[in-house]
Amino acid sequence: MKEIQYTILVPAYNEEETVNAFYDAITPVMEKIDETYEVIFINDGSRDHTAELLDQLAEKDKHIKVVHFSRNFGQQAAFNAGFHYAQGNAVIMMDCDLQDPVEVVPEMIAKWKEGYDVVHGKRTIRKGESFFKKITSTLYLKILKKITGLNIPKNVGEFKLFDRKVVDAILTMPEKNLYLRGLTAWMGYKQTFVEFERQERVAGETKFNFKKLVKTAINGIVADSTYPLTLSMKVGVMGSVLSSIAFIVFIVLACCKIVLPLTAWLFPTITLVASILCILQGCTNIYLTQIYKEVKSRPVYLVRETKNID
Repeated sequence: MKEIQYTILVPAYNEEETVNAFYDAITPVMEKIDETYEVIFINDGSRDHTAELLDQLAEKDKHIKVVHFSRNFGQQAAFNAGFHYAQGNAVIMMDCDLQDPVEVVPEMIAKWKEGYDVVHGKRTIRKGESFFKKITSTLYLKILKKITGLNIPKNVGEFKLFDRKVVDAILTMPEKNLYLRGLTAWMGYKQTFVEFERQERVAGETKFNFKKLVKTAINGIVADSTYPLTLSMKVGVMGSVLSSIAFIVFIVLACCKIVLPLTAWLFPTITLVASILCILQGCTNIYLTQIYKEVKSRPVYLVRETKNID
């Protein structure tokens, strides 16, 4: 059996209107490359005829492989499953709706052959996306970069090529909720970009509703940042400083024989007590942060390559 050079990973959730169009588009591209390949569709618990159509494609073309989930687990879970089944030396992640143009795949492969371990598809134009989605996505990435310290590229999604070593590294991560954009930035390796114009869907509607976007955003913060755990400490310190300043001002006013009602002293007192509680909670969260990092069990380092080492 020949070694498989390329794996195309394609999650599909209720994509009966697009799976055949994707197959018709990707097949001539991969045949022209003239190297061994496989296309793995992950049926993410579709409720329409997606499963039947995928089985039909697999029946007529041995390049097509299908993984059926028992229910809908989400895009990140689909990619995670795909990594376990992928056999290619290079693994390319794509959407089924052809918003990620198949014509870009040879360019990604060319970059990979130049020695890059990760090749991102970078969108120069994003057709079919609302202004609200674009602006919130940009704002979210800025916040995520600020609180995680990770340099997550702008206008980059899940359309990527991973070298085999990167896929194997991802498979060593025992985390249940992977956020691939953050994880890719955390892992490092040699990375580059291929720019493209993102088109509208060929058919159907996007399955990424507002609820799923929020869930993905929260997962991205939790997966790579302990910032929320530090908030109580920061709020406590700030409250303590402000309440202390208020007490000093009130004492000075009292010395100047400016009488304040007793209720005025109540507010900084309550603030000070609440701040002390926040600081104590923050001390607990410092230990929770260490537990969080240990429980994730990420490797301490990743090796890109070695020389003269067996």
